[in-house]
Amino acid sequence: MKVNELPKTDFEDNETNCCPRFYPDPWDEQEFIFEDKLFLKASTLNFLHRPLNMSSVMDRTWKKIKEANADSDGEFALLSHDPSPWRGEHYFTIAGEVPGGENVRMSGTFLTKVLEGPYKEARSWAPQMEDYVKSQDKEIDKLYFYYTTCPKCAKHYGKNYVVGFAKVK
Repeated sequence: MKVNELPKTDFEDNETNCCPRFYPDPWDEQEFIFEDKLFLKASTLNFLHRPLNMSSVMDRTWKKIKEANADSDGEFALLSHDPSPWRGEHYFTIAGEVPGGENVRMSGTFLTKVLEGPYKEARSWAPQMEDYVKSQDKEIDKLYFYYTTCPKCAKHYGKNYVVGFAKVK
């Protein structure tokens, strides 16, 4: 895989008019290398790691990205990290800077693993990622999760895929 490149998402393969269908194979057990890869950062209010305002944050952030013509051509990931039980940080891939937004650049090597299951199993995903990263003789520096569909779309498609995205040391 090339530096700063992620698998393409087919936004036309979208039965729900919300989240496109997710295909796990190009994401599972991969290594991605970022050099100043551009993201737009947004934050949510959380209650015990559950976002309370994710829908409005998604709508507002996506609107800013579209207005700035900064959406990438088929390349999409939304990396989420909870620095505390009360706040979530969300990083949207973008193709150009968004005026007035918190534009962030990430660099490093990232290992991924596709996880599947209901959100109630989320507390098992971090240990699964730790085991996977250790099996690759690496150590996690920071862990993100890419929730590929909203709960409603996950129910529609019959699978709740989440990509563990571990920045490694």
